[in-house]
Amino acid sequence: MNSEKHTTATQSAPKQVELFCDGACSGNPGPGGWGTLLRFGGSERELSGGEKMTTNNRMELQACISGLQSLKEACNVLITTDSQYLANAFQKGWLDKWQKNGWKTSGKEPVKNRELWETLLELSRLHQLRWNWIKGHAGHSENERCDKLAVMARDRAQRGQL
Repeated sequence: MNSEKHTTATQSAPKQVELFCDGACSGNPGPGGWGTLLRFGGSERELSGGEKMTTNNRMELQACISGLQSLKEACNVLITTDSQYLANAFQKGWLDKWQKNGWKTSGKEPVKNRELWETLLELSRLHQLRWNWIKGHAGHSENERCDKLAVMARDRAQRGQL
């Protein structure tokens, strides 16, 4: 009797997800909000949140982080953002340079929002990320939706309705 077992590992390819994100702030710093739209197949999910006192860059980062954190498994994610701060950190290697420099900028200043960047780096190790920078407020429908979500969340934060 042959006791050899034949197993076939069937791994499905990671899901292809689109993530659109935006942040908004009244004053910088000031009340802020973020909005995220996730799309997988024919399904869409909107997320948003805000803070009473924050910056626009923090809200841009939080929008992306919250979207990635909501995914229940490792995915291939195309991230569309109007934030050069967010896209360039990955596309131009800023994050690598900051880490090599002990989380200092090229001007030897501490990197702002380090804790958010570290969270985003952890998520980038779980998911395969691709970046698409677009011009903000230029009629991109998903970006406009995210902006509306962010503004509504900012307004709730400003009224203390978090």
